[in-house]
Amino acid sequence: MDFNFLGKQAIVTGGANGIGRAISKAMVKAGASLWIFDLAEANPDGVAQSIGAQVCTVDITDPDATREAFARIPDPSVVVVNAGIGSTQAFLETTRDLWNRTLALNLSGAFHTIQIAATKMKERGGGSIVITASTNSYDGEPDLTAYNASKAGLLGLLHTSANELGPYGIRVNAVCPGLIRTRLTAASFSDPARLSEYFKHVPLGRGGEPEEVAQAVLFLASDLASYITGATLLVDGGQMASKFGTWGKENDKFDGQRWIRSFSN
Repeated sequence: MDFNFLGKQAIVTGGANGIGRAISKAMVKAGASLWIFDLAEANPDGVAQSIGAQVCTVDITDPDATREAFARIPDPSVVVVNAGIGSTQAFLETTRDLWNRTLALNLSGAFHTIQIAATKMKERGGGSIVITASTNSYDGEPDLTAYNASKAGLLGLLHTSANELGPYGIRVNAVCPGLIRTRLTAASFSDPARLSEYFKHVPLGRGGEPEEVAQAVLFLASDLASYITGATLLVDGGQMASKFGTWGKENDKFDGQRWIRSFSN
């Protein structure tokens, strides 16, 4: 099934790298007139040129700058709230700086983006907003206090904004990716021993690709999801369904990147 965004103006924050880049590329392929909102150091100009998008260099932690960026887009009907950061630090060692930086972008930045986007969508009579949350919105993965708190907070924004914006024809949904292969997770994907243990708790036995998250985002943003709002779509290979782990039986084997099960006739 092909998605159709012809004639639609779309914005992806943090759209120059990782999951954001995959979303941007998929949006353009589906016919959207796409704007990438990102920092200059993320090379949004190069990415935009390579996929046929437009760029607005902006720091999403600055509400005024974000508002000015949105003012450049005449009629946004799709906004993907994707910009985010994540750094590890033990709970008792989490610094005020790390906490403030993480929440400033992941949570406050998301709030202002949704608020500004919804104001414009209200004027046009509707629209679709998709938030990139995380499986960490639910769990307490060690050493990610600020990140976990920010991603959990996004679900509060999701539910409240979906409730209040529905009467204006504005849908708000979220995807919750698990471990996805990006430049930020490269160290994890290059450590077979770590992956072996981690993927024991993922029923599909592997990590995800950015394009797999992008497809979920496009579905929620599209008219195919016209009666869906306030929803979270897990894109985690079943991880959140696997409390006791799936893999590690006698006929299971880890090949360095994924678990495989041999079935006897």
